[in-house]
Amino acid sequence: GCLVFHAGSMKKNGRYFVNGGRVLNVAAVAPTLKEARDKAYEGVSKISWRGMQYRHDIADKGLKRLKKRK
Repeated sequence: GCLVFHAGSMKKNGRYFVNGGRVLNVAAVAPTLKEARDKAYEGVSKISWRGMQYRHDIADKGLKRLKKRK
């Protein structure tokens, strides 16, 4: 249920390698922002490599704004 866009990577001998910078963008679509965020993070949880880092605050600002509207 996710789309994964990659940049900062290279393919060599049929394998992908990190080539620096922000490498992946994992995106998901769902009826609500929270559901889309949760699906995207579920997708991220299935990806790993040594030294991998990712942001944990994606969509937080949007969710806070939606909460203020209620």
